[in-house]
Amino acid sequence: MAGGGFVPQVGGRNYQGGVTAFVVITCVVAAMGGLIFGYDIGVSGGVTGMPEFLRKFFPATYAKTKDTSENEYCKYDNHLLTMFTSSLYLAGLVASFFASGVTRAFGRKISMLFGGLVFLLGAILNGAAMNLAMLIIGRLLLGVGVGFANQSVPVYLSEMAPAKIRGALNMCFQMAITIGILVAQLVNYGTAKIQGGWGWRLSLALAAVPAIMLTIGSIFLPDTPNSILERGHTEKARRMLQKIRGTDNVDEEFQDLMDATKAAKKVEHPWRNILQPRYRPQLIMCTLIPFFQQITGINVIMFYAPVLFMTLGFGQNASLMSAVITGTVNVLATLVSIYSVDRFGRRALFLEGGMQMIVCQIAIGIMIGLKFGVSGIGTLSSFEANLILFLICAYVAAFAWSWGPLGWLIPSEICPLEIRSAGQAVNVSVNMLFTFIIAQGFLSMLCHMKFGLFFFFGGFVIIMTIFIFFFLPETRNVPIEEMNRVWKAHWFWGKYIPDDAVIGATATSNTLNSTLP
Repeated sequence: MAGGGFVPQVGGRNYQGGVTAFVVITCVVAAMGGLIFGYDIGVSGGVTGMPEFLRKFFPATYAKTKDTSENEYCKYDNHLLTMFTSSLYLAGLVASFFASGVTRAFGRKISMLFGGLVFLLGAILNGAAMNLAMLIIGRLLLGVGVGFANQSVPVYLSEMAPAKIRGALNMCFQMAITIGILVAQLVNYGTAKIQGGWGWRLSLALAAVPAIMLTIGSIFLPDTPNSILERGHTEKARRMLQKIRGTDNVDEEFQDLMDATKAAKKVEHPWRNILQPRYRPQLIMCTLIPFFQQITGINVIMFYAPVLFMTLGFGQNASLMSAVITGTVNVLATLVSIYSVDRFGRRALFLEGGMQMIVCQIAIGIMIGLKFGVSGIGTLSSFEANLILFLICAYVAAFAWSWGPLGWLIPSEICPLEIRSAGQAVNVSVNMLFTFIIAQGFLSMLCHMKFGLFFFFGGFVIIMTIFIFFFLPETRNVPIEEMNRVWKAHWFWGKYIPDDAVIGATATSNTLNSTLP
């Protein structure tokens, strides 16, 4: 039995079939669900920094931004202002529980379609908002759309993709998120220059574009073989599996899907069953990974990048351009992850990314502390401003090739079919809950903790990197329906997994090679 950081490398079966153009196209179309999430993340920070938006909806905050005697750390500390950003994630938290039932009963594509339609309605309301109530209602509808899309898209991608490229195809979702963020930041940079002060309306209304793309795309998407089997259409599921694998010889993989479906149908209450000891590893990972993903502090950068840069003394144009730079780094670093996740594994990316984020956060905290102290009064030289921007970019890059995409990939690929919808709902709801908490609390935390906020998040990154080292086994190249082999072989989680949970295996047929990835 391996101990400490040693984890077993478990070889899965090599199913017949290759990577078909059909499965790549369907996964790319489905991944557009990430665009709506990413666009919203990127657009909110830029809009909240636009003077005309603040003047119309948050006049008290607008007055503070013009007060030169106000502490720089506290100029944007307004709970109604943060509610504009965070209300979406509260709605997403609630919606994810309803999305779980819809995804299980009607299929993954129906959840994506509904999410796209509701998000579209929210975008229209936000663009036309005449008062704060209309603005918040629009944000709540956006949250429902994001909750449904985030619940269904990662599961769809993991079920459609062949095991050997499942990581890369699943990360198309994260790539779409990063592209959405970058597009939103570019839109904000352009609309901020519009004369007349209505640019913020255009920024918010353009969220309708990715919503329309997701809605139309989901209409034409096929459902996954797993989902079709789950609803009792055996032959249709076989034909779909043959189509996405590009071969008629799918007997072995289809039998594993059938076995998993039979086991899943015996489970009438996935929410009750996910609490059983045999699903303890999946429940812990689906809870802690999204928690850790948010407590890295990444959304401090993504939501409030323009506000943060203005707090550090950048002008409005400079702060929006700096946000565009970090968004570009985010996209490029996600490409690194797509290339490497199925070559080097999940653990290697988690561990390297964690260590890089720790170094960057500590360095940023020290620099801001030395220049601004606790008073918030100070200035940055051009060199110092560029150095902080570089460190923030290095931090964003580390997140983008580790905790960003892997935070969605791991929970979507580790759960057996009988609890998959429930497990993904736990993942999304925990993600949304802590996104809401961070989004709602950040500006107050910045006001009260000052530069110590970066040390606060850095401490959590240390804890979560240690957690990954000891408790996450490598899941690279393991077929999704054989994932219990990995847990059974792990030094800690193995005791929770009964022998009958390892599909397609006999009691002694596995050969386990204990290695340190």
